[in-house]
Amino acid sequence: MKYVSLPEPEKKRGISFYLAMEEYLARTTDETDCFFMWQVDPTVIYGRHQVLENEVDMTYCQEQGIEVYRRKSGGGCVYADNDNLMLSFVTSEENVGFAFNRFVNMVLLVLRKLGVQATGTIHNDIMIGNRKLCGTACYHVGRRSIVHSTLLYDTNMVHMLKAITPGLEKLQKKGIQSVRQRITLLKDYTPLTLEEVKALIRETLCDGELMLTENEVAAITQLKELNNLKT
Repeated sequence: MKYVSLPEPEKKRGISFYLAMEEYLARTTDETDCFFMWQVDPTVIYGRHQVLENEVDMTYCQEQGIEVYRRKSGGGCVYADNDNLMLSFVTSEENVGFAFNRFVNMVLLVLRKLGVQATGTIHNDIMIGNRKLCGTACYHVGRRSIVHSTLLYDTNMVHMLKAITPGLEKLQKKGIQSVRQRITLLKDYTPLTLEEVKALIRETLCDGELMLTENEVAAITQLKELNNLKT
């Protein structure tokens, strides 16, 4: 599987760019499978079929400078920031169940290499014990599947608690500790830094690199702008 790289990897790009990058790859690449990782400033990402007002505290997000964005895949609302890791898998596998299964097993393989005992669920979440480490979502573009997920290495618990509602509504009465009992952070199970975890993921899952050209980056940017007009 090829790892997809950008010509300016240190350049900050927003969530709409990375989601457009997934879609661009699904529409144009000849690779059977490809994969990349990304991080964003504080962002709430909600699912295709969700009602924004029911899921997100927009006042809090605006006050805290948290971006809010609707993705094209289904599933629930998630909070992401630069302390956790977003994973994107683009595959020629059209069967959603098979695509999910392959992706979850890839993440479990990495965790096993870290010495972390984790399991997948029927909802395609990844758990350590009874705590959630990683959630996934999937959608089709043409004859390809895009699977993406949020891997919690670390995160801002206050933002997670206050930005997303009503999924955490009941937990808000008990505060951050209750959220912490429902999720888990990878940093608690490994001495590796986030950058070291990223290197291990790439080394484990990928056997080559697909470097995008400046023209391809421009095409992704154009697709991003088109998608933003439709959002």
